[in-house]
Amino acid sequence: MASKNMFEFYAAVCGEHEIEINPYIKQVLEDTTETESVTLKLTGNNRLTNVKRLNDDDVLALSECLRNNHSVSGLDVRYNNITDVGVGHLVGLLQQEDGSALRSLDLMFNDILRDGAEVLAKSLQCNSTLLSLRLSGNKIGNRGAMHLASMLQVNSTLKELQLADCDLDTQSVIAFAIVLKSNETLVSVDISRPLLFSHQEECAVHFSEMLVVNSSLVELHLGKMGMTDTGMERLTEGLRLNHSLRYLDLRCNRVTRDGVRLLAELLKQNQTLEIVDLSSNRIEDDGAGYLSEAIAWPGCALRELSVSSNNIRSEGLLSLARALTVNTALNHLYIWGNHLEEAVCQAFRELIASGRLPAEQTDVSAYEVDGRVFLAELFHSLRRNYYGTNGSGTNTSFTSDTPTDPLTDNGAGRHSTLPPHVESQQIVVPLQSC
Repeated sequence: MASKNMFEFYAAVCGEHEIEINPYIKQVLEDTTETESVTLKLTGNNRLTNVKRLNDDDVLALSECLRNNHSVSGLDVRYNNITDVGVGHLVGLLQQEDGSALRSLDLMFNDILRDGAEVLAKSLQCNSTLLSLRLSGNKIGNRGAMHLASMLQVNSTLKELQLADCDLDTQSVIAFAIVLKSNETLVSVDISRPLLFSHQEECAVHFSEMLVVNSSLVELHLGKMGMTDTGMERLTEGLRLNHSLRYLDLRCNRVTRDGVRLLAELLKQNQTLEIVDLSSNRIEDDGAGYLSEAIAWPGCALRELSVSSNNIRSEGLLSLARALTVNTALNHLYIWGNHLEEAVCQAFRELIASGRLPAEQTDVSAYEVDGRVFLAELFHSLRRNYYGTNGSGTNTSFTSDTPTDPLTDNGAGRHSTLPPHVESQQIVVPLQSC
């Protein structure tokens, strides 16, 4: 279907349902070049242009327009005003008799609640094409999440599920851990920032047990869970017997030096874990020292590490810098938000200048004033995702040094949020001196 005909079809559907044509949808449909596989990007947070966010009526018209279209394999409608009613319109695209063309559906940060999650879960029980579902930022709550967990007992196609900031509680988080013991297709899971009120670390225990038996999960996001050193101890017990996980996200927890000591011991033995995000914890100098010892350990597989905002001072940061001279595999290191004193500034300037730590693979940049070296912040960070799918639905578990997101890097790229990967901007903010 040519792009012009696609818009004409959309306009006809709007006329039939007496819906006002959304100029944003009109622009995207007109600008989209027909290819074998394309992702329509209709994000409501586009900072380049003043867009009219999609509502449920817009979704109805768009869904009718795409019903018989087999070239659109991805739909990105983040940051809009879509509610449970709009989700009811969208599921028609997932239940077509001749098979759905959608491989990725991004609904992050809309107004979807429990009922919308239930409708989505029921539609995916019999869907065999959708590979990626992103619902982060929608307040589906515990009951909505339980419907999705039940769906995973039946669905054997979905590979990526993002449920960060969805107000999950202990029951639903544990339910996902239990389901993942038997689900052999999910590769990437994000359940960051649930609402947990217990201090017993039950979730860490269940995820540890899951990691022992799960051999398909590549990427696990457990940020903002209130995890302490006790939870880290439980988690590392499972990780010792896991040989598939490559990306572990533990940012914004309550891990200290004792928890990191256990993780460091694991890294000396684990040959698969490549990316670890420990940003915004409290590992301090001792924790950085444990990590440095693991990094310098022969055969350490770690390639990317973030310890930003961990109250690390010169001793710990210098030990990390020295470890980089021994380990040649680790080539991404992020340290901003710690105590960057003069010796640290000089050490990291030498690492960057020598090419050992590429400038685009760290979050600091050196500059000199009156003979003194300082570090400024660069807006770089760890890649958001390790696993992704491209527009044609092909899996891409990538290990390149360039932080990309294949789920949102095809089709009408000009309509993505600004920029496609904002953490890769070359912007220097000299806020922290030594």
